[in-house]
Amino acid sequence: MSETTSAKAGNIFDLETVKVILSQVGPYRRRFVWTGCLVVLLSSLVWIRPALIRKAVDVHIAAGDLEGLFRVFMQVVAVLLVEALVQYRVTYLANWVAQSVSLDLRAKLYRHVSRFRLKYFDQTPVGALVTRHVSDIDGVAGVFSNGILNAVGDLLALFVVIGAMLYIDWSLTLVVLLPIPVLLMATRVFQKHIKGAFVDVRNQVAKINEFVQEHVTGMHIVQAFNREHVEAEAFSEINAAHREANIRSIWAFSVFFPVVEMLSATSVGLLLWLGIGHVVQGGLTLGVVLQFILYVFMLYRPIRQLADRFNVLQMGIVNADRVFKLLDRDDSIPEPERPESPSWKGEIAFEDVWFAYVVKEDGTPDWVLRGVSFVVKPGERVAFVGATGAGKSSIVNLISRFYEFQKGRITIDGVDIRNIPVDELRSQIGVVLQDVFLFSGSLRENVTLHYDNITDDAIWEAIRMVGAERFVERLPNGLEHDVRERGATLSVGQRQLIAFVRAYLSNPHILILDEATSSIDSESEQWIQRATEILTDGRTSLLVAHRLNTVRDADRIVVLHQGVLAEQGTHDELVAQGNIYHDLFEKQFLALGGDAS
Repeated sequence: MSETTSAKAGNIFDLETVKVILSQVGPYRRRFVWTGCLVVLLSSLVWIRPALIRKAVDVHIAAGDLEGLFRVFMQVVAVLLVEALVQYRVTYLANWVAQSVSLDLRAKLYRHVSRFRLKYFDQTPVGALVTRHVSDIDGVAGVFSNGILNAVGDLLALFVVIGAMLYIDWSLTLVVLLPIPVLLMATRVFQKHIKGAFVDVRNQVAKINEFVQEHVTGMHIVQAFNREHVEAEAFSEINAAHREANIRSIWAFSVFFPVVEMLSATSVGLLLWLGIGHVVQGGLTLGVVLQFILYVFMLYRPIRQLADRFNVLQMGIVNADRVFKLLDRDDSIPEPERPESPSWKGEIAFEDVWFAYVVKEDGTPDWVLRGVSFVVKPGERVAFVGATGAGKSSIVNLISRFYEFQKGRITIDGVDIRNIPVDELRSQIGVVLQDVFLFSGSLRENVTLHYDNITDDAIWEAIRMVGAERFVERLPNGLEHDVRERGATLSVGQRQLIAFVRAYLSNPHILILDEATSSIDSESEQWIQRATEILTDGRTSLLVAHRLNTVRDADRIVVLHQGVLAEQGTHDELVAQGNIYHDLFEKQFLALGGDAS
């Protein structure tokens, strides 16, 4: 969807915008077209029942023909049955197409967003993304289920009714249509007002979703700092703004519908005044007047329904604008034009790498890494240490291409990582993070991540290797135990062990442990250290740590200071140098009550 289309997305009658929405029908085009044909058929039948009633009054009732009246009655019943069957099929097919489009569009949007750089998720509230995937796509689906086809049907019914009226008596028809220009003006004013109201409603819905998601996730902070009352007041303000936005849209409907009813009553009044006069003078029959009255109600009913169609169409177009803008956004990591595959021996090289997460107001990058260069040999265990903010985690994030560096070069076995397909790169790198994220579901699903080729035997082998069998065997349902969202039923140490099981099962060529032992107790740390030795055996391993005693046995330790590689060497070499690492180690060791010597 182009920027021009997005800018026009609020206009119901913008054919370009409607075309973009209809393009989502895709493989369901045949059913959609068939539904449209049924809508046309249903709309073309609206003139029949009033015509039959006219015949019953003017022919059979006037002549006292009860047998003929019964035949007409059965014809009316038959027409009603046909209309009911067609209406049933239209409703079913329209909603089937709507739900199918919703299914495909939601899957397409999720696949698209899941390829975005992590920087996008750092800057975008989760609630806003939830709104795009759920309620916004439901709004787009509404265009198919209760929007465009029904609007076309209502317009067609209007033309059929007006045509039938003109055929019977054009002069009486013109009198009946006198209020229509006023109605068209009122409809136009209504449409303009409702457009802005619906945009405001969708924005307020997104704000509510963002607030609720963020504060429910961080409820432990809200309660720990006694912020329940303050946050409740903040939510009340957002909730009130949502109510006001909805009231503005409701106000438009509360004005529009009485106007339609008043104009409808005016048409019926004019019809009765002139029609009955013609009946008395012999110019019209009572059946014709009754037929016209029924046509007037049929004329204004679609007009009233069109207001609801405006609602659905306007909401759908506003939602579509938001969804398609996200689909148009290209925030994914570009795939290489000429992909290369390394040998995966595991050599990693940083060559004068500069990296910044954000750009300052003056346009200069806020560098986190400044000209970092080093080489990790195949199978080497290299630890990265330094104060908070030194750039340790940034290094491992760059290797997996979670973020893109601005200058320099990173290679694996001599191949620039920007030339390695992202899927291949990440499939060969195992990551264990400090903040372990577990999904709602079984323990098996969390360690296999839904890869069906991983057997239970392989899972239990990994569990035993890591040392997690101590608590997994005690879980009520074993591998089927529901860990709940974020692993709420497990302790911090247990979640960390599960992350190691996950990494072991991925069997990576390169292993990254980012503060992997910082959140566990001493007993669990012993098991983790043992599992780390098994996991890192024969693999290139990068260990990020604050607790320096966990990396004393590393083949090499790289010390970062304010984004610069300050020193590197073995533990003993760095302690002997008496510089940054020596100071860090001494402070930590003395803090634990030991002797740094």
